[in-house]
Amino acid sequence: MSVAEYMQQIGAQAKAAATVLATVPSLTKNKALMAMASALDSSRLSLIAANTKDLAAGRANGLDASMLDRLTVTDAGIDAMMLGLQQVAELADPVGEISDMKFRPSGIQLGKMRVPLGVVGIIYESRPNVTVDAASLCIKSGNAAILRGGSEASHSNQVIAVCLKQGLLAAGLPATSVQVIETTDRAAVGELITLTKFVDVIVPRGGKSLIKRVSAEARIPVIKHLDGNCHVFIEDEADATKAINIVINAKTRRYGVCNALESLLVCESRAQEILPQLAQGLQEFDIELRLCLLAMAQIGSYQGSLVAATEDDWYTEYLAPILSVKVVSDMEAAIEHINVYGSHHTDSMVTENYTKAREFIARVDSSSVMINTSTAFADGFEYGLGAEIGISTDKIHARGPVGLEGLTSQKYIVFGDGHTRS
Repeated sequence: MSVAEYMQQIGAQAKAAATVLATVPSLTKNKALMAMASALDSSRLSLIAANTKDLAAGRANGLDASMLDRLTVTDAGIDAMMLGLQQVAELADPVGEISDMKFRPSGIQLGKMRVPLGVVGIIYESRPNVTVDAASLCIKSGNAAILRGGSEASHSNQVIAVCLKQGLLAAGLPATSVQVIETTDRAAVGELITLTKFVDVIVPRGGKSLIKRVSAEARIPVIKHLDGNCHVFIEDEADATKAINIVINAKTRRYGVCNALESLLVCESRAQEILPQLAQGLQEFDIELRLCLLAMAQIGSYQGSLVAATEDDWYTEYLAPILSVKVVSDMEAAIEHINVYGSHHTDSMVTENYTKAREFIARVDSSSVMINTSTAFADGFEYGLGAEIGISTDKIHARGPVGLEGLTSQKYIVFGDGHTRS
């Protein structure tokens, strides 16, 4: 069977399963999710063994540290997957929710009902946990899922796929409700993103090259973000201790994630006070600092690497222990910088001035805008979504972390009693 024929088969099976899932009761969907968690628990040894093969191949193929970190599955990671399934099961089911009911002058009653999107195709790299997150959210929101993980995680994903199928069958749902593409042939991606007859939306999660390719070639609507060039702005009325703790956490918690801090902006009036203290805090993490001229003059002693920033640095998502730092004159300059160089993902301001905080929130054009907190909180789990299918920097149809509601749409429903239009 050719790749094209294989993908057509996958698509047809997903479409048929989506028809069933659209009307499945919450209790059944929750039963499937909990059965998936039990299957994962029973498959710990085989999953970790499969992941060991993936990691060995990844090292042999020269994967960098951040990619290997994303690829790794541990006992704690399996616990987290199971917890995610449980949390999604506990979330309110958005499907069938009716809102905005009202009578029109004609006498008809009009409202909106939340419905699944249908078939969701998800293309991702490295992280085997995405297989579980994506499956759980799709099933709970009544969608069938076609999952195409990266070849570097193929062994891990196939073990997870078996667990997902066991959970579906235990709840009496079609085994094809979640399909993990088995072939590692790159042509499968090209086929998936053009399956207009079967697939309703594509969600790419991975590197910029993958997302650019999918965005350029897809003939199906795409939910995506290209970059996570996240900012923290230390405003002139910031609490210095808060600011330093927030920056260190946002930058060093994990480097290879899209909500990691990449660009720091410091108000000129506070630079001489805060930058030397911040440098001391970052020193133990061996962060390379790429500094504007004003920041370079104020940074003080630093044992790590100090580099003069270039124009490209303000645009860059490093996903590495590198931080660009710029001193700005005021909040106006900071907002302008973020809206020009940022990626509309997540941006935070540290300030004790409530009025300025409100203005920052209103004027920064990003999917998450924060005050006095780390950008690391831009995450579906932290937002109470249970998990996320991805983070969207688009404005239609979903924005920010995409959970259950983001995987549904609405249709108008109309009630009458023999009404006819004159």
